[in-house]
Amino acid sequence: MSTARPRPTARLMTTALAALALAATSTFTVHATPAQAAACNGYVGLTFDDGPSGNTPALLGALQRHGLRATMFNEGRYAAAYPAQVKAQLAAGMWVGNHSYTHPHLTQLGQSQIDSEISRTQQAIAAAGGGTPKLFRPPYGETSSTVKAVEAKYGLTEILWNVDSQDWNGASTDAIVQAAGRLTNGQIILMHDWAANSLAAIPRIAQGLTARGLCAGTISPQTGRAVAP
Repeated sequence: MSTARPRPTARLMTTALAALALAATSTFTVHATPAQAAACNGYVGLTFDDGPSGNTPALLGALQRHGLRATMFNEGRYAAAYPAQVKAQLAAGMWVGNHSYTHPHLTQLGQSQIDSEISRTQQAIAAAGGGTPKLFRPPYGETSSTVKAVEAKYGLTEILWNVDSQDWNGASTDAIVQAAGRLTNGQIILMHDWAANSLAAIPRIAQGLTARGLCAGTISPQTGRAVAP
């Protein structure tokens, strides 16, 4: 008695091949034209200062759940203390910037001290696996010709903000959402890694941006403005 399996008919083979071809084509189409990209009529820069910290995992989780990417301006001392969180920021699709080592008033320091604050942070972030930052945010937004000269030495572009969420000043979640609602194409908002109300605002920020056809983008080192990733 033969144990050979019956050969499929030509019609069955043709049908199966057609189904496979259709599936392959459908899969390619879905990945080639993501709906979100088509809905982006402009880009804004979401930024979070003072990380990484024990709060970073929750922040990254919320951003990812709502399809947002952000620039994390890390302090060097915290990058050295939480290297795994620097790696997690990149793994979550975020970008990492330099926010000085100890968050001092740079305009009150001498050039060598400013240099130390910036260079040590570059090194700490790189050592933590965060690459070499191209963006620098001076603490408190305070800058000077001396600060700018040191930034230039390390190939850094200074990034301030267009909208201050005031989360550092106790702003409510509602107020932070309203602040994000003022963003226009290319603009940047200031928020902080440690601010619980900013974390709580993320779902509504995402909803508001989508409603206005805006997407969270990267910050261009050339122009200092938010652009497509």
